[in-house]
Formats: sequence, structure tokens, C-alpha cells
Amino acid sequence: MTEEKKSQIIRKLRKSLFDKFNLNTIDNDALEEVIKQLISDEVKDEYITIEEHIEFSDRLFGAIRGLGILDSIIKDESITEIMINGPKDIFVEKDGALTKLEQTFDDERQLEDIIQKIVGQAGREVTQASPIVDTRLPDGSRVNVVLPPISLNGATVTIRKFSKTPMTVRQLLKYGSITTEVAHVLELLVKAKYNIFISGGTGSGKTTFLNAVSHFIPHDERVITIEDSAELQIEGVDNLVRMETRNANASGSGEITIRDLIKSSLRMRPERIVVGEVRGGEALDMLQAMNTGHDGSLSTGHANSTTDMLSRLETMVLQGSEGLPLEAIRQQIASAVDIIIHLSRLRDKTRKTMEISEITGYEGGRIQVNPIYRFVEDEHSTLEKVSGKLVRTENPFQNDYKLRLSGINEVI
Repeated sequence: MTEEKKSQIIRKLRKSLFDKFNLNTIDNDALEEVIKQLISDEVKDEYITIEEHIEFSDRLFGAIRGLGILDSIIKDESITEIMINGPKDIFVEKDGALTKLEQTFDDERQLEDIIQKIVGQAGREVTQASPIVDTRLPDGSRVNVVLPPISLNGATVTIRKFSKTPMTVRQLLKYGSITTEVAHVLELLVKAKYNIFISGGTGSGKTTFLNAVSHFIPHDERVITIEDSAELQIEGVDNLVRMETRNANASGSGEITIRDLIKSSLRMRPERIVVGEVRGGEALDMLQAMNTGHDGSLSTGHANSTTDMLSRLETMVLQGSEGLPLEAIRQQIASAVDIIIHLSRLRDKTRKTMEISEITGYEGGRIQVNPIYRFVEDEHSTLEKVSGKLVRTENPFQNDYKLRLSGINEVI
């Protein structure tokens, strides 16, 4: 049976359900029985297989109680991202490649009903008056929604799938993103409370990398995480406080920003502050926290290189306080950030750690960057497959004060 034919049957069954029953008074078990009987009655003149009968039942139940066709798409572990451009165009990312699915929503109304379910589950709202929202699914998957008239294609939804198994350093080693030597160096840096910033482009794996590195945080520390949409998976830390921003309500009040949360976290006796992503004026508050005794802080940011990340930090700080002179901003960045790890998504869709650098200070009007490891492609690389590894540069590691303060005598 074609997908178009299946969709026609589902639409017919869905209409019959709404016409014949008050669905608000039926519990899930009873609804399943009603759906089974309705399918048998409605398609008695059609030949459908047992698998199709189960599919109809799942899709119909999902349309009423779940997220419709999204339920089956989200369950597919091989899908890492879902892109919905209106009710008729659904694209997914599998193994780094984009594919258009045959499944479609019945109409714009059905898609918008599902959007309201998603947004409502996280206690947020999206309307024509406030048509853009960032939220998450119960499993932590990141969701961005844009409604018409802003989105000309119809309601647009982008879902970044959340892995059910937290990323570990062992998996990064398996994927070839880092080497065993680099993993050991990262462990030393985290335990010695270096302030680490992870940079990279969209889809380069910044949050995934941050999740992996966070496993090196000693289990007896008090850690506070701050995010737009909670997706960090820090495990093994008992004294963990997780905080999430909140959008303004329909009347324009009640907004809680990352800046608000960072300021509040400083009064909560944090030993480490982990900010999921810095993208605006909150960069100033993050740097001030790093500079006032909150060592070991971790964060991520969008940039194309290590030097670009430093430039973006300058711009973001200016957003937070336009009156600060550029020299003061650069001195603050140089004093606060110890290590920048830059990630990239290469031409073969793999994600690699491209550079690990230390910030050694501020001199001659510039922030001094000392690359410690760089990714070097080997001779076997092709256009379709990139091979290579992180290689130690000849530059000595200069900022070893925190290592010695922590009683670590190893040379990086």
C-alpha cells in the first residue's frame, strides 16, 4: 500500500474518531480498543496486512495522544535531525546525509496541533504574536519552532535528536575525534580546573563533546548547569543543579535569560558553572564568573576557528556592556579563558577536534594563543573520506600554574 493511500485511510479514521467519541473522557487503554475496532470497521473492504494494521493503530493513537507521524521518526535511532518545512515536506539527517521522507502531515492544522503539544510539554508557548520558540522534548531533544506568517512555508520545526546514551570519552576515541594522549590531557585540564571553551560550527558536536568532557569532573563537586534548553547529560555528580531559561509569556513578562541564571548561580556556592552555549551579552557575566574564583567553568560557542571564537566573545561582551573599551574586554577574555577546543564537521560529515590551544595572556593589543594540538590530515585522505589525527605541536605548554596548584606534576 502506498504512503498516500495510508495517509488517506488515517485521515478518514481520525475524522471518525473525533466525530464519534469524546476523546477527553477516554483513557489510553480504552482508546487503543476503540482504535482497533474502528480500523476493523472502516477498512473491512480493504486488504491490509497485520503490519499495516499495527501501523495504522500506532499512527492513529500517536495522532491523538502522541506526536503523530513524528513518534515513529523520533524512535528511529539512526536519525539525528528532523526538519519539517510545512506539513508536506519532512527531511531527516541519517549518517550526515539529508533525505526527504514520504510521510506527510494531513494539513497545517494537524502540524500546529502537534507543535502545541511539544511546546506545552516543556511549559512554553508559541503563538502568532510570539511565533518563534526554542524548547525541548521530554527526552531532551532540542526543538526550534517558527510559525507563519514569519515562516512562509508553513509551520517550521527543527529537532536535534538527543542520544539516549550519554557521550563518553571512550566513544570520542572510537570515532577518532581525539587520541588517547589527548583524552588524558583533557582529564588533567578538567581536574585542575582550567576554564575551557569549546568552539565550532553548527552540527560540529560542541554539546556532545562537552558532555564527554564533563565526565572528568570530580564527583564530589557542586556543579550548576545553565542552558536555553536542557540537553546536557552530566552523570556521576550528586550535587548537580540544572537550570533552564524561560521565554516571556503572552503579555511580555516572566522572561528568565541566561544572564539572569548566571547571576543567580553565583549565589548558589558553585564549584563549577557549565553554560550550554554562550551567544550574547551573557558572555560578560560568564567571563566575570571565571575571573572571580569560579575556576573549572565550561562552555561552548559558535565560531569557525579559535581566533574567530575570541573575536565573537569580544562582540558578545560588547552586547552585554557597550561602554567597555575593547582593550579591557580583551584583557578580561585573556584572564578568564584558559583553553579553547575547536571542533569541525569535515567534508566527509565526520566530526573532528581540529585544535586545542591555550590562552597565554594579552600583549601588544592582542590575545596570545598558543596551539598545543592540531589536526593533521594524512596522505590517505580523499574527497570522500578524511583521515588523520591530532598531533602535538612543538609549542611548550606555558600556563601550568593550575596543574601545579592541583598537585599534578605531569608535563603537557
